[in-house]
Amino acid sequence: MKYNRITQSLKKWAGLNLTLATVLFGFNQQAFAHGQAAEMVPLYQNMDDFGAHVKKDDFTNTYTISKGSLIVRAKPNSDTVLVNGKPLKVSVPLIEKNGKPVVSKEFAAEIFQSGLDQTFKVEAVPHPLNGLNAQEITQAFDAISKSKYAYKNMRFSEIKLKEPEKEKVWDFFIHHKDYKEDRVASFTLLKGKQVIEGEVDLKNNKVTKWDVLENTHGMVLYDDMVTVQEVVTKDPNFKKAVAKRGITDITKVVTTPLTVGYFGGKDGLDKELNVLKVVSYLDTGDGNYWAHPIENLVAVVDLDKKKIIKLEEGAIIPVPMAPRPITAKNKINQFKPLNTVEPDGKNFSITGQTVHWGPWCFHVGLDSRVGLQLSTLTYKDKGVKRKVMYEGNLGGMVVPYGDPDMGWYFKSYLDSGEYGMGTLTSSIERGIDAPDNAVLLDAVLADYTGQPTVIPNAIAIFERYAGPEYKHQEMNQPNVSAERRELVVRWISTVGNYDYIFDWVLNTNGVIGINAGATGIEAVKGVKARTMHDETAKEDTRFGTLIDHNIVGTTHQHIYNFRLDLDIDGPKNSFMEIDPVVVENTRGGPRTSAMETKERIIKTEQQAAQKFDPSTIRLITNTNVENKMGNPVSYQIIPFAGGTHPIAKGANFAPDEWLFKRLSFMDKQIWVTKRDANEKFPEGKYSNRSSSDTGLGQFVKNNDNIENTDLVVWMTTGTTHVARAEEWPIMPTEWVYTLLKPWNFFDSTPTLASDSEQESAHKH
Repeated sequence: MKYNRITQSLKKWAGLNLTLATVLFGFNQQAFAHGQAAEMVPLYQNMDDFGAHVKKDDFTNTYTISKGSLIVRAKPNSDTVLVNGKPLKVSVPLIEKNGKPVVSKEFAAEIFQSGLDQTFKVEAVPHPLNGLNAQEITQAFDAISKSKYAYKNMRFSEIKLKEPEKEKVWDFFIHHKDYKEDRVASFTLLKGKQVIEGEVDLKNNKVTKWDVLENTHGMVLYDDMVTVQEVVTKDPNFKKAVAKRGITDITKVVTTPLTVGYFGGKDGLDKELNVLKVVSYLDTGDGNYWAHPIENLVAVVDLDKKKIIKLEEGAIIPVPMAPRPITAKNKINQFKPLNTVEPDGKNFSITGQTVHWGPWCFHVGLDSRVGLQLSTLTYKDKGVKRKVMYEGNLGGMVVPYGDPDMGWYFKSYLDSGEYGMGTLTSSIERGIDAPDNAVLLDAVLADYTGQPTVIPNAIAIFERYAGPEYKHQEMNQPNVSAERRELVVRWISTVGNYDYIFDWVLNTNGVIGINAGATGIEAVKGVKARTMHDETAKEDTRFGTLIDHNIVGTTHQHIYNFRLDLDIDGPKNSFMEIDPVVVENTRGGPRTSAMETKERIIKTEQQAAQKFDPSTIRLITNTNVENKMGNPVSYQIIPFAGGTHPIAKGANFAPDEWLFKRLSFMDKQIWVTKRDANEKFPEGKYSNRSSSDTGLGQFVKNNDNIENTDLVVWMTTGTTHVARAEEWPIMPTEWVYTLLKPWNFFDSTPTLASDSEQESAHKH
């Protein structure tokens, strides 16, 4: 991953653009630096050229310059500025000329290269999980291109680091043992109905693996989307079909290429076909073509033949034409600025791709398929780094729609497995998508041609106040309380009409939140009814809600599965359940009943796959390690911890639907499997057009014993999205929350403890 570091090479600050700006603004060389007249440039433009932001506080007459984790405060005519709260003497002060701030051309270099910002640090030894950099991606591509296997127009769905051995990575991270393994790039090529899996030894620039999988369908790639638009809009029969609907300008038709799933041939499509279904929208110029669906028209495009092989038409529904822009009606901000100020710099630091914050330490990366990954997550307790999680990320997700009509029945998108959510990462805008104090990190991924591409601002990391951590007030005694801080790692992916926000939230008390937010624009259906009083309204809204005149928001679901390779104080873990139960009171006294808890260890993978019952406490437990009271250390798994849309306890389909033959991860909230490095995705590795469950349903078939072994938890959560008018034309973010919670993992309240306390009484 490539990061936005202030220590990276800056733009050439003596470039022509600044020279021209100086001439155009007519600034005089009044200040002096190094014995010569200093050339002065406009502050705002100069900082913008460096990717920095400038704000002025008129009350204190101070200019605040922010870039990444760097905060600089400068007052006019002062030769000392504050860099993250530390004084720095500059050669030429900022001055105001004709009411406008100007600085010397040396000013940017002085503040950005001062060394006072300690957020980013140089990595002495690279972490084994660091993703392939741009040079390595190019190196891998070149090796493939020069190999005996190469062919023209190679299409890649991924080029990424081959996963190292888990034990060796932990030894590097925990015990600081040398990691001497060579780096290997794994890649996946798509060639018609073939998928090619391979590896490149980066040390020797040699292809060492080339396996061809027949009759396998890979992801939808960017060039597929281009192909679909060209094929559909040039097809004469499609032009005739849209003309029937009053559309004469084919260039205004926007196509959306959609995976077709599999229905055992009931949809008339053989499994061997490499096809996409295409529904279309009309671009009316309002900036929101999603509001203008061309209903009851579906084109089936053969990607190999590059032609429409089937055109499905139903009754003509007029295209809704009312403008529905998604920009704010009132662009004037009604709120006064809300700024998070960190005058002394960040409380976290980033070394390479490793983040240190309070007791937490973890590696962060971006995968082309599943997006944000946190790895080697440890908690420093009384001076000891304790293992919590080896790897955690979105495993997969499904968005099934409930409408059986021709343009809807096949919509059950596997967003990460079919489209690659990492490659669809949306750049994060500071102050809007993340707070002003966020540090934004770039990422490098391989595109479909096998070339490295930089995704700017792909990940945001920021600290926030999260309420009181604890509080107690005794009568006539001093108040006892402490604030709660959280560190948030945020990633956003835009998949067609929806934007998904994923937050990993770390708390100093050991709690980990994994939150998923859905926003963007609902996929809507064009109907005849304008209001619920119209004759067709009842039928038009059987499978959704009338959220606008002639527009129905169809009922669907967003179901997420998170793959969590937990190592609670080591790899030997078990799955424990605790049930609070009511029992007869046998101790005497006025009570007839009492409450007890009953514990049990779940022995096998199939027993562990469960629907969620919130009254049962579910723990990943290390029975080999105890806290000082003798209780085994654990983390609690909580798939549901609130949400505004109704909770999805499974896909809302009949058991005989083909979706359940292809997938089963969405129908259980808790899965626990014995770790297998090849079992990565709950829907299976190649889910596009799959006819059977090659994911979790397959993983648990052998029913491995899961007691006292290396475990992976698959945590499913999600919502049933029943549309409402307030979500149209753009949807306010709807969140679901999940938690990983320490359970007797510590000896006492962790935020009350300190490193100076006596050594932990943990017994190994």
